[in-house]
Amino acid sequence: MLKHWPPLNTLRGFEAAARLGSFHKAAEELHLTQSAISQQIRSLESYLEQPLFFRSGRRVSLSDAGFDLLSTTQSLLQQLAVGIRRLEQYRKPNQLVLNTSPAFARHWLMPRLGEFHRLHPEVDLWLLSTFDPPDMATQTIDIAVRDDLSAQAECSFRVLLEDRLYPACHPSLLNQDAAERTTLHGEREMDWSHWQVQGGADIGQHSQGLNFSDPGLLLDAACQGLGIALVSQLLAEQARGAGLLQPLVAQTIRGANWAWLIHRDSEHDPQTRSFCQWLESALHSSTLPSA
Repeated sequence: MLKHWPPLNTLRGFEAAARLGSFHKAAEELHLTQSAISQQIRSLESYLEQPLFFRSGRRVSLSDAGFDLLSTTQSLLQQLAVGIRRLEQYRKPNQLVLNTSPAFARHWLMPRLGEFHRLHPEVDLWLLSTFDPPDMATQTIDIAVRDDLSAQAECSFRVLLEDRLYPACHPSLLNQDAAERTTLHGEREMDWSHWQVQGGADIGQHSQGLNFSDPGLLLDAACQGLGIALVSQLLAEQARGAGLLQPLVAQTIRGANWAWLIHRDSEHDPQTRSFCQWLESALHSSTLPSA
């Protein structure tokens, strides 16, 4: 492994010399002497056991190996610079790192995020959406709000509400023969087997159709008229209000539990309290009963 990792300072000197086409200009840019740059290049060439530059007096030009290494080095240094800049977010005094699922972020939180920012402009919110629940012990996350959470060490766990599910489709499909409608399949509670186990009425759903691992995409597909789907009452609230979804029956069944995890180090921070108070109020104003 070590053979593939030359000293990083030599790569920085090489990149500057190769980009500028001059050891002298590279030395000026990096605030080093020209002899220091030359030494770095010789050290790197010795490490790689091949020349990276052709030298003709004071003029230098890249060898084929040098051209190849330049592309790799520039990509590496750029990624490193981006990663270092990203660390600045951890120094912000009022930052709140919120983890949730892409579906909740897109279909419930985003339509309401403007209201939260208007009420609490002092909170520097960083929204981290992931398909899998986070490990709060190893990740820098203040609060997680999801429908797939369970208690974790050193965190406050609380169930906020129980979701309800119902079959729905775009209004344009209501007059279509049930046998001709495409059935959209989700995972977990949004699989039609869950509807059947919970005593849901037969609405002509089929075992074949289109399948989605992301409940947000499942909801998008239903809103676009691709077929009938078992949707989350909480996530579908905005779409239904906009006339993009129509329930196929009045019946609803039990869905997942929405909960939060709050890391104990963040539990008493003002920005955490502000978000939690707003979240509870916003959820309470939804069409679902609190858990």
